[in-house]
Amino acid sequence: MMAQYFEIKSQYPGTILFFRLGDFYEMFFDDAKIASNVLDLVLTGKDCGQGERAPMCGVPFHSADNYIAKLVSYGYKVAICEQLEDPALTKKLVKRDVVRIITPGTVIENNILDDGVNNYLCAICSRDNEVGVCFADVSTGEFHITSMPLSDAEEKLNNQLSTYSPKEILANRSVELLDGVIKFAKSRLDVDIQYIEDENFDFDNSTNLILQTMNKDEIDSLGLGRSKAGVCALGAVILYLRENRKTDELETPSQVEYYEESEFMNLDISARRNLELTRSMMTGDKRHSLLWVIDNTKTAMGKRTLRSWLERPLVNVSQITKRQNAVAELVDDNMLRDDIKELLTGINDIERLMSRIAYGTANAKELRSLYATLDNLPSLKERLSGTSSALLRSVYSGIDELRDVHDLIDRAIVKEPPFSVREGGLIAEGYNEEVDSLNDILHHGSSVLGSIEAREKEATGIPKLKVAYNKVFGYFIEVTNAYKDMVPDTYIRKQTLTNCERYITQELKELEGKVLGAKDRCVALEYEVFCEVRSQIGAQVERIQRTAKALAVLDVLTSLAQIAYKNNYCCPQITTDGTLEIKDGRHPVVEALLEDAPFVPNDTFLDCKDNKCSIITGPNMAGKSTYMRQTALIVLMAQIGSFVPAKSARVSVCDAIFTRVGASDDLATGQSTFMVEMNEVSSILKNATDKSLIILDEIGRGTSTFDGMSIARAVLEYVVKKIGAKTLFATHYHELTAMEG
Repeated sequence: MMAQYFEIKSQYPGTILFFRLGDFYEMFFDDAKIASNVLDLVLTGKDCGQGERAPMCGVPFHSADNYIAKLVSYGYKVAICEQLEDPALTKKLVKRDVVRIITPGTVIENNILDDGVNNYLCAICSRDNEVGVCFADVSTGEFHITSMPLSDAEEKLNNQLSTYSPKEILANRSVELLDGVIKFAKSRLDVDIQYIEDENFDFDNSTNLILQTMNKDEIDSLGLGRSKAGVCALGAVILYLRENRKTDELETPSQVEYYEESEFMNLDISARRNLELTRSMMTGDKRHSLLWVIDNTKTAMGKRTLRSWLERPLVNVSQITKRQNAVAELVDDNMLRDDIKELLTGINDIERLMSRIAYGTANAKELRSLYATLDNLPSLKERLSGTSSALLRSVYSGIDELRDVHDLIDRAIVKEPPFSVREGGLIAEGYNEEVDSLNDILHHGSSVLGSIEAREKEATGIPKLKVAYNKVFGYFIEVTNAYKDMVPDTYIRKQTLTNCERYITQELKELEGKVLGAKDRCVALEYEVFCEVRSQIGAQVERIQRTAKALAVLDVLTSLAQIAYKNNYCCPQITTDGTLEIKDGRHPVVEALLEDAPFVPNDTFLDCKDNKCSIITGPNMAGKSTYMRQTALIVLMAQIGSFVPAKSARVSVCDAIFTRVGASDDLATGQSTFMVEMNEVSSILKNATDKSLIILDEIGRGTSTFDGMSIARAVLEYVVKKIGAKTLFATHYHELTAMEG
């Protein structure tokens, strides 16, 4: 057995091998030591014929998911090695093989994933002076692809990595030259880049894989014709998923989006951190972040979509106003908004559920969970039927009531199925005749025996005739000696006792065969029927995923409307004229934390002419940083389509928000406070345009007073005169106020 283990383990280096032995998954050697430490398991030993006992530990197979989840959360890969035959039916060594590899970027199990956060696998391909990148969430079937010139790939790629925060990164060897990306992944994301063979990024193979998986004839139909490196990155992801799923067919519901970086507001990691979009610097999590304030979503799908909108604000005026109009309609109609919120509470995470259905891992309870969601769709769609805004009409059209899927689940699956799909009790009565027949034998065996006994008593005239069962003879008819002369010729004598004779009949033998084998046959048949039902539902994946997307958008729009109504936000006017004008603006997070205390509002006016820059001075704790962050957050909220905390607002679309706020060193990369500040300022000066919003707080304070003032003045002059970006500049150097305007 250990020889078999060594052979299998050698094929999967870099994984923790869960080796199935009966009712346990066992781990040996270094795998056992790691698992023992991470999972707090007792480390034992096993004789493996090598002169010393092998370190060993194990977990019950029926509760393995929680252990696997913990290992994956620590960044380990887990290879699941199953028994491929029943040990009771073979006298030889049981066949075993790895049936699946679970990695941080490919998990689809709910107990491992965070409901409100996408779980991305990333692949990076550098070739022909171009870098392509693919971000894939296997749990939802989303694939996002983009590309960039090699010449400025490091900074752009780091921005994309900070947007998606992948849990696992694959790359070809050429990416090793992008040293800044490697350091960023490790220091900021705590992810080591895995280098895989260049043949996995082959363009022709990738093209064929993509077309086969997406069932398309031309790569251009997916919008990928602009980037060979992007095609290679997507192909590498598909190949990696196939290898981990041990299948030649990738059944995940795939939604491919090729995007240009310019389609969304540029937010680098400094801006995301300083503006505390999804994570508070104080708490280290969602609490006290902007997301914490505006998230009133009711579904897991909505939570992920809202986070995505926040991570990728729009720059297209038409798209922004489309969202605004939908939010406005929901703000104005309290009854509609409340009804939608109530109905959304009955919507489960069908987006991730469909991936598990497609992969064949969903159980019967999860199909019933899908049914419960589908049960709410007619009412939800009916409430949307009278809406007028374009986006809500699009949501209405996107929701498929899926009555055929709803009815299939209701007919096929019992209302309260067990968690396991291999123990029977799954299929509803009336769906499958053979299952019904076997269940009838199992559930009504005693009544069948009773009817046989009554019939035989009447047919033979033997009042003391009895039908019984034991393990030696199975079912038999027992007749006392006083009546044995009345036994018909069709009875076959089986046993003679002191006071009676025991007989069998052909009918009893057939019944015995049915009853004794009915349980195993019924369990096997129910599993087979269940898999067929699951496959039928899986075939409708595009319809269900389209509905899931529509529900997620509806949830986000309703959430934004509820927050706007509750907090008295206004609908900003979106323009492209370069003007930013905010009346009585408020910081959304600080206002929420103040609760009953009033927030003192502030005005902001910046344009692309004589008011490009506002210099903010004042003592410490006067609110300079809060005011600047408030302005940036209002702009960002406006560009996701949200209402904003102000009396009124006019926002010209910004292509980027840059921030240089706070002072700290970077121990991970060995940079001093001053070096961090200068690098961030350098990045801003390099990437900002006249359509950008720049927040600069105390530039130059990391060095001496006069050096700092010189740096601050030079930066401010360059931003105002050369770049022309709208700028808020906080400083203690009062000499700089003469430059305002």
